[in-house]
Amino acid sequence: MKVWTPVDVAKQGGTKYLGVLVAARFARYLNELPRERTAGEGEKLTTMALGALVNGDLNYRLVRRRRSEA
Repeated sequence: MKVWTPVDVAKQGGTKYLGVLVAARFARYLNELPRERTAGEGEKLTTMALGALVNGDLNYRLVRRRRSEA
């Protein structure tokens, strides 16, 4: 079992919270792909996403939400 500390996640994600959110979003994206593309080592998708983030293989950008005009 692979273990990443919150410090490892914060190094790549800016903060622990943001790192976990980015990895969760990426895991949801991986879940939408066909199983043949994601079934590598039998890892769970969340583990794959956290590994990609900590290793620096995952690039992301923050997009500000637009406020709805009511």
